[in-house]
Amino acid sequence: MTEKIAPKCGQGHNHDHENNLNTDHKYTQSHNNQERFKYRIEGEFCPNCAAKMERILSSTPGFGETTINYAAKTVFLPPMLIDQAQEIMRGIEPGVKLAAIKEKRALEDTKNDNEDHLDRKQLLTILVAAVLLVIGLVFGSHWHNSNLEVLEYAIYLSAYLLVGFEVLEKAVRNIIRGAIFDENFLMALATVGAIAIHQLSEAVGVMLFYSVGELIENRAADRSRRSIKALVNIRPDYANLLNQLDVTKVDPEDVLVGQQILVRPGEKVPLDGEILHGSSFVDTSALTGESVPRKVNVGDTVLAGMINNSGVLTVKVMHEFADSSVQKILDLVENASSRKANTEKFITTFARYYTPGVVAVALGIALIPPLFMGGVFSEWLYRAMTILVISCPCALVISVPLGYFGGIGGASRQGILVKGANYLEALTNVRTVLFDKTGTLTEGVFQVVKIAPVQGFTENTLLELAAKAEIHSNHPIAKSIREKFGKILKADELDQYQEISGQGIQATIKGQYVLAGKEELIKQAGIEVPSIENKEAGTLVHLAIDGAYAGYILIADRVKVGSRETIARLNTAGIKTVMLTGDQEKAAQAIADDLQISEHHSDLLPEHKVAWLESYLKQSGKGKVVFVGDGINDAPVLTRADIGVAMGGLGSDAAIEAADVVLMEDQPGKLIDAIDIAQYTKKIIWQNIAFALIIKLVFIILGMFGAVNMWEAVFADVGVAVLAILNATRIIRYSIPGQMAEGGGYSTSLRGNPLNDMS
Repeated sequence: MTEKIAPKCGQGHNHDHENNLNTDHKYTQSHNNQERFKYRIEGEFCPNCAAKMERILSSTPGFGETTINYAAKTVFLPPMLIDQAQEIMRGIEPGVKLAAIKEKRALEDTKNDNEDHLDRKQLLTILVAAVLLVIGLVFGSHWHNSNLEVLEYAIYLSAYLLVGFEVLEKAVRNIIRGAIFDENFLMALATVGAIAIHQLSEAVGVMLFYSVGELIENRAADRSRRSIKALVNIRPDYANLLNQLDVTKVDPEDVLVGQQILVRPGEKVPLDGEILHGSSFVDTSALTGESVPRKVNVGDTVLAGMINNSGVLTVKVMHEFADSSVQKILDLVENASSRKANTEKFITTFARYYTPGVVAVALGIALIPPLFMGGVFSEWLYRAMTILVISCPCALVISVPLGYFGGIGGASRQGILVKGANYLEALTNVRTVLFDKTGTLTEGVFQVVKIAPVQGFTENTLLELAAKAEIHSNHPIAKSIREKFGKILKADELDQYQEISGQGIQATIKGQYVLAGKEELIKQAGIEVPSIENKEAGTLVHLAIDGAYAGYILIADRVKVGSRETIARLNTAGIKTVMLTGDQEKAAQAIADDLQISEHHSDLLPEHKVAWLESYLKQSGKGKVVFVGDGINDAPVLTRADIGVAMGGLGSDAAIEAADVVLMEDQPGKLIDAIDIAQYTKKIIWQNIAFALIIKLVFIILGMFGAVNMWEAVFADVGVAVLAILNATRIIRYSIPGQMAEGGGYSTSLRGNPLNDMS
């Protein structure tokens, strides 16, 4: 069974290959017509190393553009090139290993145990080195002033090699490969230089604290990953499979479509399905962010990830686990980081030039004063070594992707699926929001409020023929007409049926030729439509029977709860609001006036909506244009917009396929929440960038003047990285407006104002 990771991905296929990494894959992706599989990257590696791996893999023939998801520690690779990829990655970081993705929890437990074992081993090494350093500090000066200087070197160098051998090994290997400027090279150069000028204790101390910082940094990053994943940890553990009178607990992946499962009170619904027996209230908050339990009965659909609160449910499985709603959510959230934001790309590029630049500055400090200003070489070399310790860019490179990963995870907790960090970033620069009307701003629950036949026809005749003509249509207006008619309809009464997109229906019913739809449809048939003075807001469905105008039916819709507040907040923030609808002008005008929408355009076919979108894209400049629709009828517009937002897309393949952001609960206010989360994520990320750059710049300047030593320089490296990671975890604890963030975190409400930051 191959599992699709997201919309727009290729179907998986079996791939026979000697390397066992190419078997039992659960995730596939198409890229440039090339099938890729998803692999987990085991072992510790720094974000700078991840950037190098990406760069080399992307430039190697056959791989194409490759992105490593540092936050999730995953990568998509062509299976036939997996051995070459492994070799490239090990050349940069020897400890890493590619492993096939398997969702079994036992594997995750084993992985965590291995990581804990490595942590204990590293911690033991650090403790031994620390003891040797203390011995050196206590007795080193005495040995140095006696004939036991060799003992001083033995103690210090033993401690140094314990914690620094791996760093030295990587530095030498990278130099041989031509990849000079990285944190290993910087630390090796700085500490070897310190040893050369007999600053043994500082060389050991710097390498020791660098190792401690790396350990803390890795643990903080892993804890951040686990916290983010915990937000969307809605994967069911098991399913109760019904087999005649027996109930067997099985893995959800082993259940087939059509089989029946039992869901007891308190259990997660393991697979999408239809309720055959029982009724209950289900908690959908993990999927939609909706806090109020939903009532479900026989015939209703329940989705994987919902929690059954009360009754016992017998459910017929509709989709395999690979295609279930919960798996789509998990895949979208985890893989969203592969679509990088411009900020991430900038930081990665910046780091490539920042490190060589700092090395050049350090080289100048080491050579220029002694050669041209009469300075003491050892003193200026020490200052240069201190600057090298400061200059590692890891704080920048690690905190940015973790920040976006946290923002995407936090959004999913609120029932908002963002399909990439690039879309989350784009949401901070929205200038225009285009809304579909029916089902987006209005409930899409239509009611027949008036039947107006002309002379020679009756209300019953008009309603009956309209209902029969609309028998095959799924449009909400058609459903409202059939519901008003209220009788059983037989499809065999239709001799001919054709649905004209955006216009209406033409059908032949027991020999009668019927047209039902917009005024234009009737006029195109050469039938005169009388002038109608309709003071009521709503949609008119005109009917013509056997070439004669027969009258009209007035259909009314209701404004959705939350629509007024959403439009008001967007207007207050200076964001232009526009409604695009296929409804007639009078109905559109009424809704636009009610909601105070800036502009509206009515009587639109799907291609007209795309045309209007194009015009707003040209007007927006650098600002982003958002289109919000139902994700099914508006797929072309959703796809073309800067950011396509699908409303109420839970369980809808079409919505997830076409949109960039999916609001799983059918509430317009979720758009405000999405922008709010994006703004907060951006705020934290730029806090980290500014903090890291300012601290490093200050310490570099102080290092030039000899005001800091190597011990203090370590804080400017690993200390800043750890603080940046911890700051990024604030995004995980973020609560949407109206809720208090855990620990008294950010509570400024976008509903109260931060949207104004975008103006």
